[in-house]
Amino acid sequence: MDNEQILDDIGALVEEERALRSRTGGLLPEELERLAALEVRLDQCWDLLRQRRAKAEFGEDPDTAALRPATEVESYRN
Repeated sequence: MDNEQILDDIGALVEEERALRSRTGGLLPEELERLAALEVRLDQCWDLLRQRRAKAEFGEDPDTAALRPATEVESYRN
């Protein structure tokens, strides 16, 4: 997966997240679960993109970057 594909995925995930968040009247339990899953997946995609950009910046092969597990990405501190 290259940077453009990752950015396309991020765009699609953001669109879906916005659609869910814009719903009036509250979300069903399965929609809340989907929203939580979208947030995790977005964090993973952003992390992967940052990894790829950092590797490219320092002369490494960006294709060696790997999607990190949700448990790892979600434990990062801002």
